[in-house]
Amino acid sequence: MSEVSYDLVVIGGGPGGYVAAIRAAQLGMKVACVEKRGKLGGTCLNVGCIPSKALLHSSELFEEAKHGEKHGIVGKISLDLKAMLARKVDVVENLTKGIEGLFKKNKIDYVLGAAMIAAPGKVGVTTPDSKSLLLNTKRILIATGSEPTPFPGVTIDEKRIISSTGALSLPEVPKKLVIIGAGVIGLELGSVWRRLGAEVTVVEFLDRITPGLDIEISRQFQKILEKQGIIFKLATKVTGVKSSGKDAVVTAEPVAGGKGEEIKADYVLVAIGRRPYTEGLGLKEIGVALDERNRIQVDGHFETNIKGIYAIGDVIAGPMLAHKAEEDGIAAVETMAGQAGHVNYDLVPSVIYTMPEVACVGKTEEQLKAENVNYKVGKFPFMANSRARTMGNTEGFVKILADSTTDEVYGVHIIGPQAGTMIAEAAIAMEFKASSEDIARTCHSHPDLNEAIKEAAMAVLGRAIHI
Repeated sequence: MSEVSYDLVVIGGGPGGYVAAIRAAQLGMKVACVEKRGKLGGTCLNVGCIPSKALLHSSELFEEAKHGEKHGIVGKISLDLKAMLARKVDVVENLTKGIEGLFKKNKIDYVLGAAMIAAPGKVGVTTPDSKSLLLNTKRILIATGSEPTPFPGVTIDEKRIISSTGALSLPEVPKKLVIIGAGVIGLELGSVWRRLGAEVTVVEFLDRITPGLDIEISRQFQKILEKQGIIFKLATKVTGVKSSGKDAVVTAEPVAGGKGEEIKADYVLVAIGRRPYTEGLGLKEIGVALDERNRIQVDGHFETNIKGIYAIGDVIAGPMLAHKAEEDGIAAVETMAGQAGHVNYDLVPSVIYTMPEVACVGKTEEQLKAENVNYKVGKFPFMANSRARTMGNTEGFVKILADSTTDEVYGVHIIGPQAGTMIAEAAIAMEFKASSEDIARTCHSHPDLNEAIKEAAMAVLGRAIHI
C-alpha cells in the first residue's frame, strides 16, 4: 500500500469537485481528485446536464426544420437518431477530455477509483484493478453528487423502465413514452422525445407541474407544453409499473380516490427526483452527521462535525444544481485558504431547458405572500418583443417582483426563448440590490430578447413602452 500526502483530497470529479480542485490548486494547494466513473465531469457532464442539452438542441433544430415553411425552408426532413446520439457522445467526450487537460495544467492528481474515508486525513482508494492506495491529506472534500431517487416497488431495468440515464440513449424513438414525475428532468427529456415523434404522457402526484416555480409561470408552462402535444395526468398516483420486455404498463389512480387506469407505453421514465450519493464513503463509521434526508450536515464554512472533512453540492442541503455545486466548491476551498468564500443561496438561478425555456431567480409571488411582503408586479410578453417576433418564438413573458416601498427586486421569472441566458442579468442586478428602476434605466441593446426584462422593470413602475 503506497502513501501520498496532499493538502486537499476531493472525492468526486463532478462540477463541484473538479471546480473545487482547480480553485484549490490555484490557491497553492497540492490536490488530488478521486473519481470512480472513469471520466471526469460527474453526472452533469456524463449522463445529465450536458448530454440532455445536446439532445434538446438537436431535437429543437429537427422540429424547426420540419416546420420551416414560414421561414421559406422547404423540403422533406428525416431523422437519423444514431447520428444525433453520436453527436451527443462526441460533445461529452470532448468536454471530459477538457477537464483532464485542466487537471494537468493545474498539476492536480487524478486518481481513478472508489474512495472511502478511513479516518480524518486518510482516504483509501480501491482502483479498478482492485489495488489499494492510501492518500494522506490535511483536508477532505466530499463532492459525490446525487443519483436518481428510486420509485418504491418499481425496478428500473434501463430497458423498458428507465432512469434519466437510459432516456438519453434510447435505441429508437418510442411510439409512446410515459414519464413519472413532472419536474425538470422529466419535462426536458419528455420534450426531446416528443419533438422526435413520441406520444408523451406525464403522470404527476401533485396537482401542478414543476413544483417550486411561481404558480403563474407554472400554469403558463403547462398550457404551452399541452399545446405542443404533451399529455398531463395530474393529481394522479402511480400504483405500479410492469414490463413484459417488449413494452411496459403503468397502473395509476386519482390521488383523491376513484377509478384506476392502465397506461401502456414502449418505455416508462422514472423521474421523481434525486437523492444524495454517499454510499460506500464510510461516513457513518467515522461519525459524520447526516440529516433526515441523508444529506451531510455542514456549518457555514462547509465543514462537517468532523474537523478537516468538508462537503459541497448535492450531498448537502440546497438546490441540486451543477452551478450551485461549483459555487459551493469555490467558496469552500477559498475559506480553507483563509479567504472569505460565500454563496448567496437566495440568488441561485434555476432553468428548465425546454422550448420555451423557463428561468427564475429569487422569490415567487407565493413566497412573498407567505412572508407578508408588500410587492409590485411588472410583466412584459415576448409577443411585444421585436426580436422574439423576428425569431417566431413569442410565447411567454418576463415577470419582475419588487418591494412596494423600496423598489428592490425580489424575484425575476421568465418563460420564453433563451430565458436561461437572460436570467443572468437579473441575478447580477439582484446580487447588487438593484431596484426595478435601476434595471429600467439601464440601456439594453435593440433588437434583443433582454429588452423584455427592461420593459418588465418599466412595467413595475407603470410605464412600459411597447404594450
